[in-house]
Amino acid sequence: MKIAIGSDHAGFDYKVEIISYLEKLGYEVQDFGPSSADSVDYPDFAHPVATSVETAENTLGVLICGSANGVAITANKHQGIRAAIAWQNEIAALARQHNNANIICIPARFVDLELAKKITQTFLTTDFEGGRHANRVNKIACN
Repeated sequence: MKIAIGSDHAGFDYKVEIISYLEKLGYEVQDFGPSSADSVDYPDFAHPVATSVETAENTLGVLICGSANGVAITANKHQGIRAAIAWQNEIAALARQHNNANIICIPARFVDLELAKKITQTFLTTDFEGGRHANRVNKIACN
């Protein structure tokens, strides 16, 4: 599975650690930046991650910023993206099971690194349940 990942400066350290963690688990990870913890604008990294998931260059995506709000708002501007903010493991699971989320957004300032890793792994290993949820998900797009 190919995973896209990006962050802003607040999520940079978590991004580096999560990349290493995912690669040890056997995932192919594409890092969309940034390349340092210097102050950056989150849309510059969230848009490329979202585009890569939307075009199926990558299967799923991970975005990390201070609150997760900025990257989630940005990613959700893309028609084919369902980006969900998760600050608990169960929320990550439900985002996949019920909403077929394809990008998880993690608030680095509100979860510790180990929980962020667990949230990421849960997101990547949980399947969409379909069924009654599929009808709801199919109504999300603004066509």
